Amino acid sequence: MVIERRNKRNYMPRIARFSMVLFALLLIILGFRAFELYGFIFKSNVAKDHTLVIGTGETFEDVYNKLEKEQVLINYKAFKWIAKKKDYKTSIRPGLYKLKKGTNTNNLVNKLRAGNQDPVELKFHNVNSFADLAGKVSDYIEPDSLNLISQFTDPAIQQKYGFTATAFPAMFIPNTYEFYWTTTPDEFLTRMNAEYERFWNSKRKEKAEKKGLTPVEAVTLASIVEKETVIPEEKPIIAGLYLNRLKRGMALQADPTIKYALNDTSIRRITNDMLKIDSPYNTYKYAGLPPGPIGFPEISSVEAVLNAENHNYLYMCAKEDFSGEHRFAANLVEHNRNAARYRRALNKNKIWR
Repeated sequence: MVIERRNKRNYMPRIARFSMVLFALLLIILGFRAFELYGFIFKSNVAKDHTLVIGTGETFEDVYNKLEKEQVLINYKAFKWIAKKKDYKTSIRPGLYKLKKGTNTNNLVNKLRAGNQDPVELKFHNVNSFADLAGKVSDYIEPDSLNLISQFTDPAIQQKYGFTATAFPAMFIPNTYEFYWTTTPDEFLTRMNAEYERFWNSKRKEKAEKKGLTPVEAVTLASIVEKETVIPEEKPIIAGLYLNRLKRGMALQADPTIKYALNDTSIRRITNDMLKIDSPYNTYKYAGLPPGPIGFPEISSVEAVLNAENHNYLYMCAKEDFSGEHRFAANLVEHNRNAARYRRALNKNKIWR
């Protein structure tokens, strides 16, 4: 009986020690796991600044693969774990997201799950056609250029905003705008129309009206002025010259309209054969303004028309030094002298077209 009691006394401490060790191990494991999970949630996980673009219809795997391919994250296991816990895998929102270095996984997943996109600065300048415009715009928003062109050239959409097909380019004012990457073609057009209405306030409309122009006509004239010169100081002078011709009922005889009618901007010399083209944009053949803009003029060109210089010039000719500057004349005799100089320079440099 004494032996049995002694064995029992020895056996019980062993169980207690084992339990304590086991409990300690469990605490260590739990502590390690807690520390790991804390790190998953709050430790910095974005290794570098990165712009992540998620397309419509893309999955969590697509997002994960993009991040992995560009080596954006430090701990991809943490990203997967948080994404699962926050149900992000079934809540993918398309958009453009700017990820900042040092962001923790919790904030990263929250941003993506909520669809908190970062706006992009959409810029378009030096645009000559709707194809050009669509190409530039599609660099900033999700719709591709073909989708955008189909919207820009749809007669029903043009009429919706109160424009004819030839006048529709006037609605698009080159500038820098903020958009979200997921902007639809309809949303883009609605914004462009709002910007057009904002630009053409009562003050600008009054200026145009004093010159006998509607907003669309002012933009049309501005598109010609812009293609006539690369010298900003010349724009108000050229605008005044064309307004003088319009008042007198003279044909504008603007070379850029011939290039537009021929759909060839590479032409450096307008020939008599080119002037024969039967197009409403041939301002040598038809008096007055063409039916719409021959491009998408910058705001500075429109302002040059609205603030055109008052003078008596009726003619202009490029200088023979090919500097881009022009000589202006009030009568045909003086103009012919200027034109002769320029033709001699063209011939000397063997520029025939």
